[in-house]
Amino acid sequence: MDDAGRDEQGLRRELSAIDATAVVIGAIVGVGIFFTPSRVAALAGSADMAMLAWVIGGVIALLGALTFAELGALVPRAGGQYELLRDAYGPATGFVYVICNATATQAGSIAVIALVCVDNLAVGLRGEVLGAGATLACALGLTLGVTLANAAGLRWGARIQNLTVVAKLATLLAVGAVALLAAPGPEPGLEPLFSGGLAPGLASDLASGPPPSRPPLHPLAGLAAALVPTLFTFGGWQQVLWMGGEVEAPERNLPLSILAGVIAVILVYLLANWAYLALLGDVGVASSETLAADAVAVVYADPGRRAVALAVAVSALGVLNAQLLTGPRLLLALARDGRLFPGLARVHATRGTPVPAIALLSAMAVALLLIAGPEGLDRLLTGVVLVDAVFFMLTGLASLVLARQRPHAERPVRMPGFPLVPLLFGVAELGVIIGAWLDPEVRAAAAIGAAWMLAAWVLYLLRFRRPRAPRQPAQSDSSTTT
Repeated sequence: MDDAGRDEQGLRRELSAIDATAVVIGAIVGVGIFFTPSRVAALAGSADMAMLAWVIGGVIALLGALTFAELGALVPRAGGQYELLRDAYGPATGFVYVICNATATQAGSIAVIALVCVDNLAVGLRGEVLGAGATLACALGLTLGVTLANAAGLRWGARIQNLTVVAKLATLLAVGAVALLAAPGPEPGLEPLFSGGLAPGLASDLASGPPPSRPPLHPLAGLAAALVPTLFTFGGWQQVLWMGGEVEAPERNLPLSILAGVIAVILVYLLANWAYLALLGDVGVASSETLAADAVAVVYADPGRRAVALAVAVSALGVLNAQLLTGPRLLLALARDGRLFPGLARVHATRGTPVPAIALLSAMAVALLLIAGPEGLDRLLTGVVLVDAVFFMLTGLASLVLARQRPHAERPVRMPGFPLVPLLFGVAELGVIIGAWLDPEVRAAAAIGAAWMLAAWVLYLLRFRRPRAPRQPAQSDSSTTT
């Protein structure tokens, strides 16, 4: 295989280490960091515990980065995560993962993110959202446009990813700069900014607003509960494994991009959360429904709110592009394995992109958007979130399983701390799954995810577990030839 040309599947190795790092950052930093800290603060109960939750979440994300960096070098091919699950736990596990991921997680995310992007773009440009019909039409058009860009060539998708990642990081750094320049005296980061003529009405409303509706938890229980949304906000770095066949020098660049991307996100997330708390205080953060906009509006009022809306739109565009840039590679890998429609295994001869797989994923997103609508999509994604977390944990633990199955196999990259690091990561993700299940809202919707996974498993059994006809004796085979 020529790392500078194409892999064995016909995909072009055109992604540099910087491009791959942008995929990692872009897949992690979505719209969650602009809203999720409100829920974290509400569950944690104080600014100190909220920041501690983000620190612990960052440590767990770093454990995951070390684990996935080693795994990425082990399978530097398209759909690498599918191969890991298939080899560690059997083909049924890999099949169920790809089907659930493509039909629900990826397609649902594309549809929801397209709506979020359009809504925030309208607020940023017009000051208000569009009507329902116009929003739907714009979301469909946006999805089609990003689909065409990714089908046109890998570099098109990579350029969109790189530009949106720069915009995302610049936005979060700008929020941090606002807090650094405007935060008051003694204990910046823990006190709200309610003086100096900086939008005092908004600041006082947030400070005196109603506390979270649920009763206060014990500090340790609150910390454990706050880790669930924290870790979901950190997730996404695994998507670069799906593009292993298009990364230059993948044995080196895949681990490097995962580690560099996750470390950059940890630092920016900690800065952003410090800034939110500096500008609004813990009660203000916990009470806010439009967190980033409220934080910036403390200083810059309506212009700041609209600027943040534009930033959220750009961030959403980056996430939308990341789904269509990475997700089709899983379908490609499953089809190449003979377990999905053969046409999905095709790579365009001149563009080097899996056009049929990209088109299918986009079509499923459009269908979900038209059939389920925004509310139905929210229920679907809430239901499959536990399913996604289960496979995330299984992938992390795959390094332990494969090490036991193949004790003498060559590993191009060996990260420090094996086997303790992947074990700790797996235990932490198990804790997230348990914590999410304890949330009544998530548990109520989890039946959707369980049904989706069961349907995929039944489909696998019907398609690939049919009893085979007994082979005819060799004598009868030869007797028919002349």
